[in-house]
Parts: sequence; C-alpha cells; structure tokens
Amino acid sequence: MKKRLLLCFLLVLMCCMTAAAQQAQFQPLTYWYEFAVNPGKEAQFLEQVKTVGAPVRDKLMADGVILAWGVDVPLMHMPGGHTHEIWYAVADWAGIEKVDTALRAQIAKLDDEAAKAGVTAKKGATSTQGPTARMMDISDVSKRRDYLTRDLVFAATSTPPPADAQPYTRFLFNKVKPGKGAEYRKAWEKYNKPIYEKLLADGVIQAYGLAVEEVRTDGDFTHFAWMSMKDLSAMDKLRAAFIADRDRRSQEEQDAITELFTSLVDADATRSDVTRSLIFKVAPMK
Repeated sequence: MKKRLLLCFLLVLMCCMTAAAQQAQFQPLTYWYEFAVNPGKEAQFLEQVKTVGAPVRDKLMADGVILAWGVDVPLMHMPGGHTHEIWYAVADWAGIEKVDTALRAQIAKLDDEAAKAGVTAKKGATSTQGPTARMMDISDVSKRRDYLTRDLVFAATSTPPPADAQPYTRFLFNKVKPGKGAEYRKAWEKYNKPIYEKLLADGVIQAYGLAVEEVRTDGDFTHFAWMSMKDLSAMDKLRAAFIADRDRRSQEEQDAITELFTSLVDADATRSDVTRSLIFKVAPMK
C-alpha cells in the first residue's frame, strides 16, 4: 500500500455509510492486502478472489460486519511494486477479528478438501490445489503486504453506487513531522476539507477521507487523504477547485497556508497514487 493504500478505500467509497458518517466519532477501519501477481496470472487471481474470499466477505457484509469491500489495481505501475490489492472496511476491531476468523476457516476448509481429493485418476494430471498452493503459484508471496488504516475524517454521498460501479481512488500520502499530527489535522480540516465537501455536494467525488495507519508499520507516511470518483475527469475538477480556493485568497494568506503546511510535513516525502476498481461492493442502504 504505501504508495497508495484505498479506500479507495478507501476507501474508499462506502457510500452506504453516509448516515453513520455524519456522526463525528465514526472512524471506520480498512484492511488492505497487497499482492504482486505474477505476469499472466491476473485472471487466476481474480478467480481465486471470487471463489475463496468473496463468499466470506459477501456473507459478512450481509450480516452487517463488512461495510464495503473490493479489489483495486494501480493506474500506474512501479518496478517491484504490487499489482493488486484487496480491501474491506468495518466499523471496529471486532469486525476485523470476525473477518480474519472467517477467512482463515474458509482457506483451511478448502485446503483440507483439496488434500483429501488427492491426485486425479487421469494419467499425468496434477494434484488438486487448495487456495494456499494456488496463491503461491499465482503471486510472489514474499511481496505480500498488509495495512490496517483508520479514517480520522470520513464523508460519502448519500446516493448508493450502481451495481456495476468501478470507481477510481486518488491517494495523497504525507509524512507529518513528529508531534505535529494534531496541528496537521486541524490545518487540513480548515483549508482542505471545505473543498472536498463542496466537490462531494456537487457530485464530483463520491467519498473522501483523511486516514492514518491504525497499526503503524510504514515509516514513509503518517497520514493520507483519499477521494473516490466515478471517472478521471473528476481529477481536473479537483485540481481546479484547489487552485480556485487558493487564488481567491490574498497573497499574504496564500503564503501563510504554504508556510503552515510546510512547517507540518516533510515535503520531500509527499507521494500520490491513483487506483481503479475491478470489484467494488458496498452494503445496502438501511
């Protein structure tokens, strides 16, 4: 994740959670699994997702545990980087445990069934593979990377996404200087959040957030802003909105904003990324 993470989620994109998002203390968790899929194995990877993990995540979403889940790929690729990420969002740590327990049980069950099936009767046929063995063939498991993030700020449109939605998500990663986290969030909410709110109200973006790692595993960033959109034309409107906001201010205020953010973050560590969704599901509106 590093050069991304989602939510979309982020995250992503949990449009069904708008009512809850209006509560100031609603700060969903998102679990990200990054995979480096071997060339030519992309279809097998998606089939593995659909036959192994999807039934578990769909069931837990129907039960109200999972709020949204999906599979994303980076729009731009980097040497040694991951190729796919699976993510799911839940309300709390109890949800993380339920998903982890259910997925481990599913994999163990299917691995056991494959082991019992043994070698087929046909000459030259290979042994039936369980999901663990298949994943080792499909991806470079040494490059597997997990992240658990929490949205400090989260908002989404009240309009549910269409069933065939495959949104894009942009991420902006910042490394906030030690001891400056509270100041950074305050500055972000004062100067950046209103722009995202207007874009959300105008339907330019479908969701946005400001997030951190819930379990700190990466030193390259401390905070990341994300926003989801139905197509990349929203990126032009996003850029224009930020330029317009700064341009309407006096030169003194523009300089003050620049100085403020410069004092709070390591500018050289700033990175951004864009992902597109291959699978995207949200819990139904209640």
